[in-house]
Amino acid sequence: MLELEKRSPLAFPITLKDGRTLATVGDAADYLSALNVDQRERGYWKTAIMMFNNAMREPGYLKIATMNMRSALVYDRLVDDVGT
Repeated sequence: MLELEKRSPLAFPITLKDGRTLATVGDAADYLSALNVDQRERGYWKTAIMMFNNAMREPGYLKIATMNMRSALVYDRLVDDVGT
């Protein structure tokens, strides 16, 4: 896999309860950048951020980074925990 760019697709799209979809690395980066201080202190968000940082250095981590992002969103009840 080549280097990741903002327009690179995530391993799979993540649809939020509010109807938005995170489909690209840029979407995920923008979302992570907008987290508030309280969210950034939660372990699952720390893991999601760390895994996206790893994916930026080694694109092979993108699938696990996407999975961690989705998990963090589920924990905060921002996506349904059923389905993909």
